[in-house]
Amino acid sequence: MKIADRVTNLPPYVFASLEKRLAAMRAKGVDVISLGIGSPDLAPPPFIIDVLHRAASRQDTHGYAGYFGTPALRQAIADYYQRRFGVTVAPDTEVLPLLGSKEGLANMSLAFIDPGDVALVPDPGYPTYRMGALMAGGDAYAVPLLEENDFRIDFSAIPADVVARATVLWLNYPNNPTGAGAPLAFLQEAVDYCREHDLVLCYDNPYCEVTFDGYVAPSVLEVPGAKDVAVEFNSLSKTYNMAGWRIGMAVGNARAIQALSIIKTNVDSGIFVPIQEAATAALNGDQRWLSERNLIYQRRRDIVMEWLPRIGLTARPPKGALYVWAKLPSGVDCEAWATEMFEKAGVWLTPGTAYGECGRGYLRISLCTPEERLAEAGERLSNV
Repeated sequence: MKIADRVTNLPPYVFASLEKRLAAMRAKGVDVISLGIGSPDLAPPPFIIDVLHRAASRQDTHGYAGYFGTPALRQAIADYYQRRFGVTVAPDTEVLPLLGSKEGLANMSLAFIDPGDVALVPDPGYPTYRMGALMAGGDAYAVPLLEENDFRIDFSAIPADVVARATVLWLNYPNNPTGAGAPLAFLQEAVDYCREHDLVLCYDNPYCEVTFDGYVAPSVLEVPGAKDVAVEFNSLSKTYNMAGWRIGMAVGNARAIQALSIIKTNVDSGIFVPIQEAATAALNGDQRWLSERNLIYQRRRDIVMEWLPRIGLTARPPKGALYVWAKLPSGVDCEAWATEMFEKAGVWLTPGTAYGECGRGYLRISLCTPEERLAEAGERLSNV
């Protein structure tokens, strides 16, 4: 059989490979503490699960769900954006529910990238931005996110010949993996840049409700005129602890939403109706529990920040997201260091190179582990 070039030329997804590595170590009897994947370990509130249970118990919820999401869910998404960000979006033309935001990120590339086109992707950044462009037959140009720039793009440093071939720009704040935030002034700059160069601004915002120390994350759609160029991707995975449920949303420019929907309707047949009903309840329900949930993550962050100096690492306390982006001493190879700690301490920290070449010299530490296990991880690493 002949396997397509897009498969043979595509590297394995980093976290799929990681799962096999962790399983092999556990099969040897090692008590592995994985601080690698950002999968929430906390459950959604009972009221969300109750809606799922009741909806799944009905006879009328098990057929095809429709391609564009239920009207109730689209309205709930629109209401959420109005309530949370003061942004008005039309539920029928500017909102598209997704099977988790990740599929939307990948399918967005199929909608906007032809062979020879370029996607401007942050480095370090979520691997799907780059992989989506490659699967579409395009190229990905890595735009550095440097610590001295507070992990924000310097638009003036992007070469003119690259911009001339570009069709999309990816941004993500609160940022994975660095935990950095972005003020509205920077988002205004991004919107202006995309308007000037006729780019679609793809803004990945799944961590907007996972923030610390009083920080309130914005939506790019708060920028006046952003809907002229921008689509924001969001998800219930991190906000409502629903990562395995696979439900998210794309919101923004109607023409871009329509293009994305054409790809989606040819690829999938919609989201299980009980999950849509539970998501509607989550968005419409009491949001006060999120503050207490975020305090749990904040305490976990502080535990990690306490033991980092003991193992020779430094980090800026993240403003949001589920990770600490820890810096190794100069000249220390992040992949070799992570492998050594894994083999000697049974603790996995993701090398920064999993997110791009500018991640070299860093490690990403997930906060999706209970406090006592995080403390134990610090003790193990300190004793290596």
